[in-house]
Amino acid sequence: MNSEVVIDVQSKSISIALLEDKNLVEYQNELRAASFSVGNVYIAKVKKLMPGLNACFVDVGYERDAFLHYLDLGSQFSSYEKYLKQVQSDRKKLYPFSKASRLPDLPKDGSVQNTLKAGQEVLVQIVKEPISTKGPRLTGEISFAGRFLILIPFGDKVSVSSKIKSGEERARLKQLIQSIKPKNCGVIVRTVAEGKRVAELDAELKVLTKRWEDAITKIQKTQQRPQLVFEETSRAVALLRDLFNPSYENIYVNDESVFNEVKSYVTLIAPEKADIVKLYTGKVPIFDNFNVTKQIKSSFGKTINYKHGAYLIIEHTEAMHVVDVNSGNRAKSDNGQEQNALETNLGAADELARQLRLRDMGGIIVVDFIDMNLAEDRQMLYERMCKNMQKDRARHNILPLSKFGLMQITRQRVRPAMDVNVEETCPTCNGTGIIKSSILFTDQLEGKIDQLINKIGVKKFYLHVHPYVAAFINQGMFSLKRKWQLKYGFGVHIIPSQKLAFLQYEFYDANKQFIDMKEEIETK
Repeated sequence: MNSEVVIDVQSKSISIALLEDKNLVEYQNELRAASFSVGNVYIAKVKKLMPGLNACFVDVGYERDAFLHYLDLGSQFSSYEKYLKQVQSDRKKLYPFSKASRLPDLPKDGSVQNTLKAGQEVLVQIVKEPISTKGPRLTGEISFAGRFLILIPFGDKVSVSSKIKSGEERARLKQLIQSIKPKNCGVIVRTVAEGKRVAELDAELKVLTKRWEDAITKIQKTQQRPQLVFEETSRAVALLRDLFNPSYENIYVNDESVFNEVKSYVTLIAPEKADIVKLYTGKVPIFDNFNVTKQIKSSFGKTINYKHGAYLIIEHTEAMHVVDVNSGNRAKSDNGQEQNALETNLGAADELARQLRLRDMGGIIVVDFIDMNLAEDRQMLYERMCKNMQKDRARHNILPLSKFGLMQITRQRVRPAMDVNVEETCPTCNGTGIIKSSILFTDQLEGKIDQLINKIGVKKFYLHVHPYVAAFINQGMFSLKRKWQLKYGFGVHIIPSQKLAFLQYEFYDANKQFIDMKEEIETK
């Protein structure tokens, strides 16, 4: 299987697409200014105790307070609490972590009001991003994840992934980590560490230990609360850390700084694969070049078409996701209705497994498949769904079809489901239904170009327009583009962009920074 990663870096957001055999299977889009990512560590303040829930709300700087349950405080909460006091007692000299003492475990049947009080400072880590009306979900058991290892301060055990089956390899890894792990730390050995040499594991362990030491130093030297003390690596690197495997053929990035960041990370974890990271310098938008834009527009939305005219209807409610399978105008099979239903359902299982990964849908998913009479067909559908979901990294559970023909799936949810609005509001009429004569659109663009060059003084720029409009501007021996270049200079570049609506346009300068040329009447 050919796997490629395409990273589109814009001034305000970063988008990451994972392609398997040229098909889009995972997509993430995140604002570059966004915080509150899973893995971030904060020194925060308890805002309000909720004895009835045995939990509390914590201020981490988000508009809604974060939720922390007593059972999520972690068994070593008392050790963290004592060490935090020791660290903050001396602002000049850091109390060494190696001298920190491990206190008895927190009792599992304890209560939050006997453990915490309002205004108390706690060290917490985000395990779920804000979703819908809920604030972030927190844990008091801090961990620092690398590619091969996970470091747990105040832990006391070395655990090896259960997916490593060889008893001899498990014993080797456990003994190896025991000999190099820092004092007062526990370590979880991840599956990809199988067969790795001690030098590689030791190098990563030192990186993770440095992250913990830097977080403690930040707590010691700053008094602002809440305070971010450790920020999870950028989305591009974090995705690669969890997804990277030797089958990757290429990683394309269209921004030099992110390219250097990704290249250095891949060089660190897999030096022999460093050459697969490539800087994309083409004029066409990177997602258009790799056919990602078209797949995004066809793969999101309420209705998803798949094989032979069949389609899925995906609805999201507050409590769950609901999926309906429809045969549509699919040609009936010669083998009868039962075979027709089976083929439609098997195709739906293939597409649904892709949709769950692509949209990162979590929580409860209920699927209404087309009714089938034969028990062996229902079992085949269940096995097909289980097989398709094996590639999914998120924890999930699938139940066989109920007697009503419904399949229930639960899937781990740590961030909001990816929702891309594929329906475009007309950029020209802004929903009013009335537009200026479209034949005057190129005159409007020329007016913007004249203003940009003669009034603002930008001599070189890129005008992004819909591919149909770009074809019209570029057509003929003496095209409209050529006329503009003769009149305004050869700094005028026309770029077709699939993400834009028919009469939409965007200007970018030579450094690919967006230039807002819309007038007030266009933004209403």
